[in-house]
Parts: sequence; structure tokens; C-alpha cells
Amino acid sequence: MEFELWWLLGIPAFFGLGWIAARVDIRQLVSESRTLPRGYFKGLNYLLNDQPDKAVDSFIDIVKQDPESTELHFALGNLFRRRGETERAIRIHQNLLSRPDLPADERAHAEYELGQDYLKAGLLDRAEETYTRLLDTSYAVQGRRALLEIYQREKEWHRAIEAAHALQEAGAGSRQKEIAQFYCELAQDALVHMHPDDAMPLLESALHADRTSVRATILCGDVHMAKGDAEGALAMWRRVEQQSVPHVALVAQRIMDGYRKVGRPEEGLSLLKSYLQQASSIDLLEVVFKAVLDLEGVEAARNLVADELRRTPTLLGLDKFLEARMLDASPTVLAELSLVQNLVHGYTQKLARYQCSHCGFKARQFYWHCPGCSRWETYPPRRTEELNVMN
Repeated sequence: MEFELWWLLGIPAFFGLGWIAARVDIRQLVSESRTLPRGYFKGLNYLLNDQPDKAVDSFIDIVKQDPESTELHFALGNLFRRRGETERAIRIHQNLLSRPDLPADERAHAEYELGQDYLKAGLLDRAEETYTRLLDTSYAVQGRRALLEIYQREKEWHRAIEAAHALQEAGAGSRQKEIAQFYCELAQDALVHMHPDDAMPLLESALHADRTSVRATILCGDVHMAKGDAEGALAMWRRVEQQSVPHVALVAQRIMDGYRKVGRPEEGLSLLKSYLQQASSIDLLEVVFKAVLDLEGVEAARNLVADELRRTPTLLGLDKFLEARMLDASPTVLAELSLVQNLVHGYTQKLARYQCSHCGFKARQFYWHCPGCSRWETYPPRRTEELNVMN
């Protein structure tokens, strides 16, 4: 009981000490705030009220009064850059760098901000030169990230690979998926220029970086086909199922064309039907529908689409079902179906898009590299409506 009473008596003492410490902190905070220019708080208030133009004017006045304040220079430069006034932002940061007494950390910070200005202005060569100067400073990781972005913009994939490796070695996280994509870009370019022998070693490097790279596997099949090896191409394309069943839709037409080339279209159709059972997809259905129509006839194609619509009811599926119904309809029924199909098709055009899972950018075609946020492998291989139905 005495022990508990002792602690109860100590509580007011602890409370008093806390109150004294808080008073000291508040006095220090008030003292420091009084040394700040009045325009600083006006500028902050404008920013909080989403009035960047007035905030810029306030900070300009402060910088004129106190030209030695580096933090205000950084704030003002960032505001100019956000407003698109990159020339003024560049002058602000160049002015900071012209100071001979600028500490090393603040000099590196100014170099980084200047590089951001150049990047925003599209002056990639100047930005690259600026970021390269940061590689031996405390801003080395930020500089390497920016250089990686520049190399991707300029499609300098070999340099992008080097930059990604350097970031990994600096402890900035894994970049293996990106490295694999860079090798795929080089291989794609080799295929476009009809150099399949140059493409295969690049794709081997891509798969070494990321064994799960669907794109590298698909391109390996393309290389085999370009060299006249249809069986080798089919073997590679069939591997996509093992990596990611939904991505089979991206290679379905290649598979069907490959089996036609080797004289076994029925085998190809049977394989694609099995894929469709595993992962419903409007793109895969489109390929299977055309193949069934060609090999098995109108009734089989119509039944295929009807079964798929029951399994996965979507407007995209309904659009395809109406198309199938119109194949052998009488003139009277055809006119009615055509009216409905045109109406449905108008809506499905808005739904038949791929959507980036990071930034939401929508596109009619599938991208490995998002045009909106520049991230890799952020597009699910399904259309937006299919994703909504699945969720």
C-alpha cells in the first residue's frame, strides 16, 4: 500500500515537470517565429488557401529582403517550376549555385533542383549533365533515379540498364522487372529491324533478370517465328499460361496462327478453348469465336458466345453475342438485331479499354509501359468492364 501511495504522490510532480518543459518549448517556438519575416506567414497562408500566385509574390519580397535565405530560394524555385515558369526557377537555383560559401549539402540540393527544372523544361541533355554531377554527393540516389528517368525518355535502354543496376547496388530497391523490360525493348527493336539473331541473347538476359517476364516469353516466340521455327514459337507462347493465365489473351492470335501454319488448327482451337475456361476474357473470346466460326460453323460459334455470356455477363459479351446472332438471322430479325447491336456497340467502345492500375490512364491498346505515369507492367491484360465484373 505504501508503494502505491508513493506513486500517487509522484504524479503531480511529473505533471509539473511536463508543464514546465512544454512552457520552455512554446517560448522557444514563439521566439524563433518572431525572427521570421511577416511575409513568410502570408506566403504560407496563400499556399494553404491554394493561391500560389500570391504566395510567389510574398516569397519574392522576402528573398529581396533576405537574399542569404537558401530555404526560401528553394521554396520559391519550386513554386516557379510548379507554375511552369521554368526559366525563373532555373535562375533562382543557378543564383544559389553561384554562391562560393554555399555548404556542400545545400549545393547538392540546389544541383538537384536545377536538374528538376531542366527536366520540366525538356532540356534533357542539361538535366543529365546536372544529375551526373550529383553521383558523388549526398543526393546520389536521387540523381540516379532522375538519370534512369531521362534514359527511358530518350530510349537509351543500355544506359537505363546500367542506371538501374547502379540504383540496386546503392540499396534503392529491386529494379529487376524494369531491367527485364529494358532488354525487351532492345529485343523488340532488333525484331523490327529484322535481326532475330540479335534479339535472342537480349531476351535471355531479360529472363535472367525476371523469370516471370511474360513479355520476354512472348518475344522469344516471335523470334522463333521470325526464324521460321513455328514449333519453337508455339512452345514459347504456351509457356505464358504457366507465368500468367490472364496474359494468354495477348498471345492467343499468335497461337492460333502458329497452329494453322503447322497444319493443326483444331489442336490450336482446343488449346484456346481450355484457356478460355480458365480465364474468361473478351479478347480471348474474340480469337476463339473467329476460329470456331471458321472450323466448326455458325451454330457452334453462336453457342460458344451464349455460354460465355451466361458465365460472364458483360456488355462486351452481349455485343459479341448479338454479332453471332446476326450471322444467320432472317432479314426482318437482322434489321432489329442490327439496331440493338449498334446501340450496345456504342456503349462498349467506352468499356473496351485497358486501364493503368497506378494512374488510371485508359487506352484502346495494351501497353507494357504506361503512357500516363511511365510505370512498367501496370496494365492488367483485361478490359475495364471485365475488371469491374470480377471485382
